Amino acid sequence: MCTVLQANGLCKTYIVNKRQNNVLKNIDLTVEEGEMVAVMGPSGSGKSTLLYCVSGMDRVTAGNVVFNGKETAKLRDKELARLRLDEMGFIFQQMYMMKNLSVLDNIILPAVKSKKNKESRRQTEERGRALMRRLGIADVGGNDINEVSGGQLQRACICRSMINSPKMIFADEPTGALNRSSSDEVMKELLSLNNDGTTVMCVTHDPKVAAKCSRVLYLVDGGIVGEKDMGHFGGGDKELRDRERELNNWLMEQGW
Repeated sequence: MCTVLQANGLCKTYIVNKRQNNVLKNIDLTVEEGEMVAVMGPSGSGKSTLLYCVSGMDRVTAGNVVFNGKETAKLRDKELARLRLDEMGFIFQQMYMMKNLSVLDNIILPAVKSKKNKESRRQTEERGRALMRRLGIADVGGNDINEVSGGQLQRACICRSMINSPKMIFADEPTGALNRSSSDEVMKELLSLNNDGTTVMCVTHDPKVAAKCSRVLYLVDGGIVGEKDMGHFGGGDKELRDRERELNNWLMEQGW
């Protein structure tokens, strides 16, 4: 199995009103190709900061992050932006999309901007439509983003995250703004992508989401204090109930 992401001694410090705030403290982390890793912990524990730092959206204060063989701290800003565009996909709780573009145009925008994409516009649009068909939203491609439901929009965000065939998807509370039905639909699609080989790191506060992941990391005060190997989720209802019960018991032991 190939290592996609590795962090050693990762630290992130912010200076607020001349006071030092150590958000992440000496984190060591490895994510292997094909894993689906959930990051959990109390509010303010550093979950989102960890995701931003290992994905290169934020610069680390100390330590080392290697993504797909590239040490991100040694990359210039433009090189880091190119790495994020070409080799990473992102999904957020807030479904950021360009208001002046249709759903389809939002989905294909990263491919249009990518220098590695040698396709014609028509070929790129067809790939976008193929992703939309896969996620069950093929009929809303021409819609404005305010003309679709939250669940449809988040599935469009998943399509956008996949348009450049990333090595890894980073998801920050991808179901946090959705109702349970839409949340289940979004997780079904993320699991499908993971089953096809896409590596996923998902920050979540929802044990029902984390129970579907293969590994769970637990953060407290900027450090990983617990790790649970959940194994591959096969998709059955009984299996999911058993995994949720097992995970909830473990989270209680961690102080959840």
